[in-house]
Amino acid sequence: MPAFPAPISRRTVLGAGGVIAASAALGLGVPRTARAAAPAGLPWHVGLTSEQQVGQRVVFSYSGPTPPDELLQWIRDGKVGGLIFFGENIVSLEQIADVVTELRQAHAQSPTASSPLMLMTDQEGGLIRRLRGEEPVLSEKQIGLSADPLAEATHAGAGAGAALRNVGMNMNLAPVLDVFREEGNFDDRFGRSYSMDPQVCSTLGAAFVRAQQATGVAATAKHFPGLGAATRDQNTDLGPVVLDLPADEIRDVDEFAFTGPIAAGVDLVMTSWGLYPAIDPEFPAGLSERFVQGELRHRLHFAGVTITDALEAGAIDAFGDDAQCAVLAARAGMDVLLCSARDLAQGQQTVEALASALDGGRLNPGQAVSALRRVHRLRDRLF
Repeated sequence: MPAFPAPISRRTVLGAGGVIAASAALGLGVPRTARAAAPAGLPWHVGLTSEQQVGQRVVFSYSGPTPPDELLQWIRDGKVGGLIFFGENIVSLEQIADVVTELRQAHAQSPTASSPLMLMTDQEGGLIRRLRGEEPVLSEKQIGLSADPLAEATHAGAGAGAALRNVGMNMNLAPVLDVFREEGNFDDRFGRSYSMDPQVCSTLGAAFVRAQQATGVAATAKHFPGLGAATRDQNTDLGPVVLDLPADEIRDVDEFAFTGPIAAGVDLVMTSWGLYPAIDPEFPAGLSERFVQGELRHRLHFAGVTITDALEAGAIDAFGDDAQCAVLAARAGMDVLLCSARDLAQGQQTVEALASALDGGRLNPGQAVSALRRVHRLRDRLF
């Protein structure tokens, strides 16, 4: 990973000359039409246009088994940070491994080729496995109820990492750390929660994270601060979900489950689209500075990469279209924006909206650079 230089003085900026150097000193991107290598002594990201800078933080998706040519070109142009894969993209292990190779080859031609693409899916275990037939075979609930939960959680994490690495993917959107409240609710109906006990969720989640990340595949703890209180009919994919819990319960039960994985060095945390009025009555967690900065960064001391849940989720429709919600999420402190509608245009529009917000001063330039650095550090550790 390249070292970041000491703060740049005005004299250095003027000596370097041009809009590129000045933009670097302010933490801004190069104008969109510019293409230039970063001048010596300036940060690595200076040679990227604003669209390329924000693109490093955007995860794209596509429909069917074959990535479209336009997506491959956007990758070559350095405007794509990663891809998420769903069941419809995966015909067989051999087929998806070939697709991953094709995507990596396109990325090798980009101005951002020094850091690998983020290549991810949901390989949670049980019913939620995009690589069908691969580990983890047991669901989180089955692990929590097993004779040796710690051993099973470790086995699941190692198995998930090996399965993903085998096809060239380097990131897993797991484990789920929601602490379910009642049998058959949103999480429990699909076996997506280890336990009703936050200590169990924390311990088993940490074991999964350690075992998976030991394979070189990044783990993602989700859905912060927790969707375990959501009823069977409360689904953020479909519409708003309000979890009217006391602040103490959110922190002592739901957020507590994230403490073990954070201490274990989990690479990413995914926020939920639930609304928790006791802490933020206005914004869902993934759009809330109080949750992203206040609860996750400051209270729990998470220093890794934050990632949104799906930007197309019905829970945030009232806040604008997908691209507008991406800008709100970035403003709240989210690092990676997840465009999972299987629609290339969703990712393109998100990149354009973020670049426009950055160029127009509607996103804090220093915050944008910090997010980009966190993502860059993570990607430099991936294969």
